[in-house]
Amino acid sequence: MKQNREIRSGVFADLFGDDEKDGKKNFLALYNAIHDTNLKLEEIEIEQKKIPQAIIKSFYNDVSMLVGGKLIVLIEHQSTPNKNMPLRCLEYYVHLLYGIVPAKARYKENLYKIPAPEFYVFYNGKKYAEIECVMKLSDAFKEEQNDPMCEVKVLFKNIRGKKGENLPVVQKCDILKQYCEFMDIVFKYQTEIMEQPTSEETHRCYENAIREAISKNILSDYLTRKGTEVINMFIGEYDYDLDMQVKAEEAREEGAQQKAVEAAVTIVKKYNAKPKDAARDMNAPLDKVLEALAVESV
Repeated sequence: MKQNREIRSGVFADLFGDDEKDGKKNFLALYNAIHDTNLKLEEIEIEQKKIPQAIIKSFYNDVSMLVGGKLIVLIEHQSTPNKNMPLRCLEYYVHLLYGIVPAKARYKENLYKIPAPEFYVFYNGKKYAEIECVMKLSDAFKEEQNDPMCEVKVLFKNIRGKKGENLPVVQKCDILKQYCEFMDIVFKYQTEIMEQPTSEETHRCYENAIREAISKNILSDYLTRKGTEVINMFIGEYDYDLDMQVKAEEAREEGAQQKAVEAAVTIVKKYNAKPKDAARDMNAPLDKVLEALAVESV
């Protein structure tokens, strides 16, 4: 049975959040690298926050942690760089607040304090992207404002490949560095399988990646403990991405076919051409052309 995309965790989210043994420790290591601090688990309270999937399903996978008075959101992004991340993060923050702020508190006279959000996107995709940048919600405003009354900033960091290895956050956080090294191994094996591999070939691809990583002492404890789960996470991601790719191709094909049908109908009406000839010339299905002509004649 196909995995439910909305309820499963990804490897990034599991490693830096959901993992019952080291999730919070790994998160704190990354937090320290980002903020140039040296906090210890026993010194600070960390609380994981999740949005019920019935409310929002738009994020690939995420890590959301309350640390003191801050809400830290870490997002791994693997597809084409998305310039709408500030808008998505705003939406995400608001939905998280529903689970943090009591409903009655919003209507009280006294100010109710809320955690300050920080958003970080770790890009791990194949498309070209800047090594680091700040994405701002105000960039999307139809009317430019010098001092926007509403702003959301997202720190974008490209951790893919050799350039990503040189990022200070990667250099400072060993667990993130190992994750990047592991993903490089995964990407290598992914390129060796066909576009639509069998389940056995897909499974073997990730088995080989995990085996190589462990042999190189990359995430060895995590992968030894959770190898099967990691494989299932990757297979779930691959199935989803492939499914979306096929649907997009089908949509493009349907759109092209519809345009061809419309062009054939225009030729029939404008030049009194035979439907069969117009369909052939426009590379349109004859039955669809006849169907469209019949509808227009009613």
